[in-house]
Amino acid sequence: MRLGVLDVGSNTVHFLVVDAHPGAAPLPAYSHKAELRLAELLDERGAISADGVQRLIDHIASSLRVAEDKGVVDLLPFATSAVREAANGEAVLRQVEEQTGVELTVLSGQDEARLTFLAVRRWFGWSSGRLLDLDIGGGSLEIACGIDEQPDTAVSLPLGAGRLTAGWLPGDVADPDAVRELRRHIRAAIAGVIAEVARLGPPDHAVATSKTFKQLARMTGAAPAEAGPRVPRKLSRAGLAAWLPRLAAMTAAERAKIPGVSEGRSRQLLAGALVADAAMDLFGLEELDICPWALREGIILRRLDSMGQPGGTPLVAQSA
Repeated sequence: MRLGVLDVGSNTVHFLVVDAHPGAAPLPAYSHKAELRLAELLDERGAISADGVQRLIDHIASSLRVAEDKGVVDLLPFATSAVREAANGEAVLRQVEEQTGVELTVLSGQDEARLTFLAVRRWFGWSSGRLLDLDIGGGSLEIACGIDEQPDTAVSLPLGAGRLTAGWLPGDVADPDAVRELRRHIRAAIAGVIAEVARLGPPDHAVATSKTFKQLARMTGAAPAEAGPRVPRKLSRAGLAAWLPRLAAMTAAERAKIPGVSEGRSRQLLAGALVADAAMDLFGLEELDICPWALREGIILRRLDSMGQPGGTPLVAQSA
């Protein structure tokens, strides 16, 4: 079965075509994406700009043409924090549907955390015991922990790399005072949810997902993407901490020259590194395993699980 996953994220609008069937790992067949960085295209009212909306519609329309060309039989379209929290989010959804026919499912932060956790659990398996997953997106940080396929706790905080960059680090070179203030802001926000996760007990396996964590791991010595998804990759807090002062002193162009860092995300790298460092420190994690699967794979797995079940399984799981 050929599925198409349309992911309208805060950084990237990504259309992924996969070949999948129940009981097997989904196999990527084609990727079509654009770095629109919707989290940074907000006006003074917190609304996605007219230009941003039009660029989104144009990319969705091109994704539909790709879907037809590639033989996609089932489309799974969803949006995350950039659309969810935009002042004109409802209007954007209506405009997208009117002009493309695509009805985007808007995921809550907890939905994101739960679906990403499902993907992580399937990738690492039951032998991992109690899993803790951290995911830094463009608009939010998701934290999920548990021993089953549904996490026992799932938290979303407005600490995405794109959001923080736009709000706190707008210049090409970060202002040292702004970095210190942002660091305090991040740590206070994460500290507020530590108890909710800590009550479950220490994790047996700590994992990170998302492009931000992948780039940070590559920056600190992990294998390049060309080595394939099954090569183990880790991010150590010591390695990350050693890079932080260097990132703070670099321009975006200089960061883009770091192996594994894309030009489109180089501006956000410092904010993402500050979030990662704070989370690892406050949760007492010296090392994180990088999981190649994340939210998109979680959505695919949820869809595959629903096949053959009476009434199917909704994309958004009901809370226990």
